[in-house]
Amino acid sequence: MLTRCLLIVLIAGALLIAARAAEEAPAPFDGQLMRLSEILGGLHYLRGLCTPNEGQKWRNEMQALLDAEAPAGSARRAQMMASFNRGYRGFQQAYHTCTPAADLAIRRYLDEGAKISRDVTARYAN
Repeated sequence: MLTRCLLIVLIAGALLIAARAAEEAPAPFDGQLMRLSEILGGLHYLRGLCTPNEGQKWRNEMQALLDAEAPAGSARRAQMMASFNRGYRGFQQAYHTCTPAADLAIRRYLDEGAKISRDVTARYAN
């Protein structure tokens, strides 16, 4: 009886460890999610500078992405948030007013973000 209980505890522990490892295993599209997060951070800053009437649009897009792809407390969520903040801070240091270069960066980021979204969706969506 004791052996059977010990065996059940060991199996349950092994399953829990395997589930935890699978939960933290990187997805093949994680690099693209990190880049998309960085793009959203840059857009949040630049569009706020050049198109202030958009409000929190890009931050809200990031929140939706986090809610869909990264459970609260996960390493992926922390990495995505760090990428978003890196994108925001990078442009915050470079631009204090809207310039033609900032407008160009916005257009390029919108194009790149749309491409990443299409590629990931086409390749990995159920």
